[in-house]
Amino acid sequence: MNEQKNMILVFRWSVAVSLIASFFAVMLAFSMYSRIQFNQMNAIFCEMLRQEPEAEDLLFSTLKEYKKNQENGNNDFTDNAAREDVLSAWGYRRSDFAALFYGKHLAVSAAGCLVGIFLFVLMVYRRNHREAIRIRALTEYLEQVNSGKSLILTAFGEDKFSKLEDEIYKTVTFLCQTKDEAMQAKNDFAQNLSNIAHQIKTPLTSLSLIMQRMGQDLDKDDQKQMQRQMQKQVQRQVERLMGLEEALLVLAKIDAGTLVLQKEETDVFTLLVLAADNLQELSDQFGVPIDVPELGQMAITADLDWTMEAIMNLMKNGIEHGSGGRIHCSYAQNPLYTEILIWDEGEGFAAEDILHLFERFYCGKNAGEGSLGIGLALAKEIIESQNGTIQARNRPEGGALFEIHFYCH
Repeated sequence: MNEQKNMILVFRWSVAVSLIASFFAVMLAFSMYSRIQFNQMNAIFCEMLRQEPEAEDLLFSTLKEYKKNQENGNNDFTDNAAREDVLSAWGYRRSDFAALFYGKHLAVSAAGCLVGIFLFVLMVYRRNHREAIRIRALTEYLEQVNSGKSLILTAFGEDKFSKLEDEIYKTVTFLCQTKDEAMQAKNDFAQNLSNIAHQIKTPLTSLSLIMQRMGQDLDKDDQKQMQRQMQKQVQRQVERLMGLEEALLVLAKIDAGTLVLQKEETDVFTLLVLAADNLQELSDQFGVPIDVPELGQMAITADLDWTMEAIMNLMKNGIEHGSGGRIHCSYAQNPLYTEILIWDEGEGFAAEDILHLFERFYCGKNAGEGSLGIGLALAKEIIESQNGTIQARNRPEGGALFEIHFYCH
């Protein structure tokens, strides 16, 4: 569309320049023709008066009548003269009198035409020159981008290259962002791989030590007791590896966008009660009860099973680090979001841990033995994939607090 507009604009300019040049050429030719015609008539009348001085009054009255008829718009005088056509009868033609100024008229017309052509060529040259400058600027910009420089593309104004310029800049910006994201993903992958290797190393080392101890010569009684201990240790390390495997598979699905979440209206109270019930055995083991008050019917749009998994990880963190107190839950709703609060009565988070709590494989200062550092990261990923946010902080009264917001839109 812009190209078509530019072609129409060029055509209009060409026509305008041609018309202007033609107008001035015609006016100049008319002026020269009038001057030549006047000189020609003056020469004829002078020769007539030289030969017949008595005809002066007749010539003067004839010119006066001709001028008067012309001023009044009366063409009878001219028409009568044209009908008689004395000059043709005498053997003269129009070209006999035009030959004197034909060359001059041709020169003036050619000059006007050349002026029009010159202006048109100048306009086309300037247009092509501007296009060449724009193309060179875009080419230099792309060359600088290819060399690794991320530059801002300077706008040259509105022309037919503006849309191309805008698309190039958006494409380059998108590619730079994609490159940065790919580099970040590569670095994260390398870091995660290192963390996974570190997490696997501990249970494998334990299993290796157990195998070495199993090769020792012991009495039958000691051997049976050692066998029972080793069986428990092997079971514990195997469970740890299985838990790590399951968590890594879930995180991989979240990263790949293949984790299917069945979002539907879920009652908040039901969600918290189911999460607490699933942790009943761990709660009894640590002696940390979970308090879930009924504060009215409130619903969120979320996947019940996976959201319950995220809530369980938060409650489990409080149970393991709550210093034997109680886990409290609360929830409220407003037109913007539904808020869920989960807190314990322990010492709270270490100041240096708060900024890193939701990072994968991060184990805080008070992390228990065998902690994988995945639970909180998994909870954050699940909540944020359902239009939610989660924050962690210490309560002024003491204890660690998780604050969750599920937004309505």
